[in-house]
Amino acid sequence: MSGAQASCLRCAGILPAVFDLNPNAINKIVVRAPNWVGDAVMSVAAFRELRSLFPNAHLTVVSKPGTSDIFRDADFVDEVLVYERRGLSSVWQQVRAWKQRRFDLALLFQNAFEAAAISFLARVPRRIGYDTERRGFLLTHSVSSPSWKNERHEIFYYLNLVGELARTLPGTQSAAPEPQFQIAVSAERREAARKILAAHADADKPLVLLCPGSVNSRAKRWPPERYASLADQLSEWGATVALIGSPGELEVSKQVLSLARRPPVLFTGKTSVAEVTALISIADVLVTNDTGPAHIGAAVETPTLVIFGPTNPLTTRPYGPAGEIIRHPPDCAPCMLRDCPIDHRCMTAITPEEVFARTTQLIRRHEEVAV
Repeated sequence: MSGAQASCLRCAGILPAVFDLNPNAINKIVVRAPNWVGDAVMSVAAFRELRSLFPNAHLTVVSKPGTSDIFRDADFVDEVLVYERRGLSSVWQQVRAWKQRRFDLALLFQNAFEAAAISFLARVPRRIGYDTERRGFLLTHSVSSPSWKNERHEIFYYLNLVGELARTLPGTQSAAPEPQFQIAVSAERREAARKILAAHADADKPLVLLCPGSVNSRAKRWPPERYASLADQLSEWGATVALIGSPGELEVSKQVLSLARRPPVLFTGKTSVAEVTALISIADVLVTNDTGPAHIGAAVETPTLVIFGPTNPLTTRPYGPAGEIIRHPPDCAPCMLRDCPIDHRCMTAITPEEVFARTTQLIRRHEEVAV
């Protein structure tokens, strides 16, 4: 923000005369969560760090429908405000909702221009976010994207924003030497998930969940025929196999279903994010592409095997010990393309047999830990 811009905004009463971040002056905080489920999970460690900085503040998370379920049982937020974007009128409704709550600080994990505009129009006096989409002039504290963004896990991208905030607070240090990214699933939700499972399958067998879709990239999808072959091998081995995913991934799940000799249970498009999170939390293993459930699996500490192809595991693999990856990268990987322009060799190099071997190994390990 230029000096002239800042001066005009101070005259308008939008920017405080001094960027005061005295913790005692921060009683109400709003955080705009990322839109994608996986990104929301990867922001959890930053939420926890923020809570440690302001233990007594009222913390509101603003999130889109579905993604908001990630924060359903969170102990680090006080309120979840669901924001469903339906044209310009919904933006003004959100501005009014923020104004009514009289927030002292807005922290924007979402990188969109709109998030900064809403915080600006709602006259939140302290507005912190990355200087993306040329929105820096709307923020009172604009943070440059770190030079290491494509070299470290995405968890640290969100933690860095809280770190920048912490550096403006007197006598404050980072609270957690290691990111605390776990998400909670209540006993009631776990029990409800067991009932959902029992209504469709043998709940006494090991439960393997397969997520064959990916909403934002076809290149990230391991071929449906390979998921079908894996499902058959796991069923013959003695596991209950179920497909999960969003309504947008139903078509690919139906392809897997039609190709399997032993059709798995179909939960794709039939469960909310909250319900699928609970199902993952009671599963023995989750096998998935690089998509949202991969991060949920790691965060609820369910053994998770992620099939990687065009994306970069350095930045988006599931964080923590519960997540493992399987990957045979050719020279062109990671390309980060949404569609493969050649023969999808990064994914076809991975066979159902090796995924089956890794999956059953994880099941046995999980059973040994549970005993």
